[in-house]
Amino acid sequence: MRFLKAIKQAVASREKMLAVLIDPDKFDPNLSADFLRKLPKNTTHILIGGSTDANGRTETCVKTVKAETSLPVILFPGDHTHITAAADAILFLSLLSGRNPEYLIGQQIKSVGKLRNSNLEIIPTGYILIDGGKESAVQRVSGTSPISQQDPNLIIDTALTGKFSGKKLIYLEAGSGALQPVHPEIISAVKTAVQIPVIVGGGIRTLRQLEKAYAAGADMVVVGTAFEKGEFFSLKNKATIQDF
Repeated sequence: MRFLKAIKQAVASREKMLAVLIDPDKFDPNLSADFLRKLPKNTTHILIGGSTDANGRTETCVKTVKAETSLPVILFPGDHTHITAAADAILFLSLLSGRNPEYLIGQQIKSVGKLRNSNLEIIPTGYILIDGGKESAVQRVSGTSPISQQDPNLIIDTALTGKFSGKKLIYLEAGSGALQPVHPEIISAVKTAVQIPVIVGGGIRTLRQLEKAYAAGADMVVVGTAFEKGEFFSLKNKATIQDF
């Protein structure tokens, strides 16, 4: 479990991690070198995946990225068909915020055939979808509703359920392109409650939002849409995500 161990070591050392999420549906292998050169300087992980992979591009995306970077490449699959042994590890996600058994246990069982004989490091992860102000792809695909940010106790209880069920990471997700990221007070409350590594993603577009997430207790922040669109992380000094 070297990747999980490295994450835990970073948490123990109070080192903040930054993951860039690449959606295979939006990734052009022919432009990969230029794409990856634009990664923020302090990127620690690459996540690859999305709610859908209509054209079966995940494996090609993983292999292309791994050929261009030495950063850990970790799968963030929407379902079992997105799994490829070409990656380094996989976030073995359970959608704890929903009540659809297909995404609590069904997809996980379907994935075992691919995982059983692979060399992928499997990292059990409690995935909690939180309302980011717009309908997310995860919400549509899974047929589940996010938890309101006005109900922090439910979010905390759901995160603790993940910990008590043996999850090694908790992932708080506001959804791709969220209008509002996960509120810092929620991040702080969850981190205080679970005391295991907490990942936060969705709707983070500015350095201020990034810094607030870290200050609140996020151990890893995931940036996807903002990086895909080449958006600047605006500060008064006009710093960009590449400068961070």
